[in-house]
Amino acid sequence: MVNVDSAETQTAPGATTVQDESPQRTRIALIGTGGRSEMYIRAIYGQHADVAELIALSDVNQGRVQFYQDLIKELGGTEPVASFEPGQLTSFIQANGIERVIVTTPDYTHADYIVEALEAGADVVVEKPLTIDVEGCRRITEAVAKTGRNVVVTFNYRYSPRNSALKEVIQNGVIGKVTSIDFSWVLDTVHGADYFRRWHREKKNSGGLLIHKASHHFDLVNWWINDVPERVFASGGLRFYGDKNAAERGLGARPERGTVDGLEHDPFLLDMREDERLKALYYDNEKFDGYLRDQDVFTEGITIEDNLALVVDYQGGPTLSYSLNAHSPWEGYRVTVNGTEGRAELEVVERAAVESSTDKKTVVDPSATPVEEEDAVRRNGERLVVQRHWEAAYEVPIINGEGGHGGGDNLLLSDLFNGPGIDPLGRPSGYIDGLRSVSVGIAGNQSLETDLPVRISELGLGADLSRSQG
Repeated sequence: MVNVDSAETQTAPGATTVQDESPQRTRIALIGTGGRSEMYIRAIYGQHADVAELIALSDVNQGRVQFYQDLIKELGGTEPVASFEPGQLTSFIQANGIERVIVTTPDYTHADYIVEALEAGADVVVEKPLTIDVEGCRRITEAVAKTGRNVVVTFNYRYSPRNSALKEVIQNGVIGKVTSIDFSWVLDTVHGADYFRRWHREKKNSGGLLIHKASHHFDLVNWWINDVPERVFASGGLRFYGDKNAAERGLGARPERGTVDGLEHDPFLLDMREDERLKALYYDNEKFDGYLRDQDVFTEGITIEDNLALVVDYQGGPTLSYSLNAHSPWEGYRVTVNGTEGRAELEVVERAAVESSTDKKTVVDPSATPVEEEDAVRRNGERLVVQRHWEAAYEVPIINGEGGHGGGDNLLLSDLFNGPGIDPLGRPSGYIDGLRSVSVGIAGNQSLETDLPVRISELGLGADLSRSQG
């Protein structure tokens, strides 16, 4: 990959030195220029330009790097930032005084980049999940202990006002000591299906939805009740997507991908040419690495589950009953927390109905980009209800802010770039929180393989996850 910053001079093989005009700002390199990286780039060139400086971008696909170089220009960047090959991460960090690396690459690469960045002398911000398996957890734990550097896992769901409101209810003791949690999350046939057409569809890449998606959910529970998961029993399977299920339902021959001329309309097919951003970021750049963003969800090769259920016991006594469905006609979640003095119920409808019209398919994640798709029965919205024993129920107000996830993304970014201040809800998260969240998914995957419950302490993740660790 050619380095495009004309102000740089070569100082080491495979690396460049970038002139520093703003030493007071944190020097950042971002690796992984997929869809999630845009949030960080906009933050660095926007609200947090005074404290953060993007020094370089890196990706295996030079076309996606150029996509964000163009965005940087639109955001007011006076010249392109540097770029480097992912294999040059260590040399680039050390030659350019990089203080923090933001990792937004596919899940299976997280451990490699986290460990390398730490050992090269930089702190790390990583998109969830922290990693996908036991080996990755051990390597990260060892690197943190060896280097003493910092790893932050971005659990933006903690910052969503509705989730923060539930945390406040529990933390304030309104429902007493927590005894059990029932948590049901449904992904619709737009958002849920998308995990089965991308790299996530193979468990070796993502750890399956128990890790890639549900690590968010497990972190919420861990944080809500301030407890640590201890034992996991899981059940589930691939029951809707995939070639065998398609054949069983008589769907007939399927195209391998959605971006093909002459196909009849099919709500499960994604034609990236219908979305300007998807076309520019992925379809136009296939020639560089062959990555197909639009595989059909009913083709062979899918190794992750689309229906999952878990029972999780916690060190402090509560039990979590969790379920995930990835082919629902609506999207959202319901969580009930039972306590010794009452009950709290949070219901969230992020997309009330999925219609087959293609103009609404482009909003993949309705939690990040709110949509107004309602019907006469189900309506978009959120409601937190609390009822103490011997009392009438009441509704807790939820006040949303601007931006994705009800303003939660902006709060997260502020903590990342300005440093977390005093937060009575304890929303900022570290690598121990990341370990605790993926530990449930890792144990769940092992339970799926063995049909047996799995104790997290016996996984050998390399760190003490007990409640005493905070």
